[in-house]
Amino acid sequence: MLIRRETNADIDVIRAITAAAFATPDQQAPVEAGLVDALRASPAWLPALSLVATDADGTVIGHVVATRGHVDTVPTLGLGPLSVRPGRQRGGVGSALMHAVLGAADALDEPLVALLGDPLYYQRFGFRLSSEYGIAPPVPEWQQHFQVRTLAAHDPRLRGTFTYAEPFDGL
Repeated sequence: MLIRRETNADIDVIRAITAAAFATPDQQAPVEAGLVDALRASPAWLPALSLVATDADGTVIGHVVATRGHVDTVPTLGLGPLSVRPGRQRGGVGSALMHAVLGAADALDEPLVALLGDPLYYQRFGFRLSSEYGIAPPVPEWQQHFQVRTLAAHDPRLRGTFTYAEPFDGL
């Protein structure tokens, strides 16, 4: 497996993988597939933090993206969606993408990454509930699933409410 930055040639495949990864029997078009397109078109887009995983023959099998968010007025990152082609899930692709995007964010001197997800899954990557850092989710009801991963540039005095990039508001 190889992890690399997305290219324009990957856009349609990323959309298809995201749609397939988040598909449910009662939902034809998951909102996450359109979210990636909306993020890509927004000022919050950070091309260096949109990564794909490819298999040995170069086929894209997964995608992760982190975009500009804020804790109050301090620039931070919001992670998601993380998508893996359904036939390749539970094989380490998602973990490899998470490690790569966190490493890239750290190399770019970002202070932290926030996400909404299953604490049992994301704790393996160093995520902890945001309340442990004095950071509130944008929606108070998310507190049990809203998590933060601090990076080397993190200032422990950073406190406040996290805000995702504007395209997340439509979810």
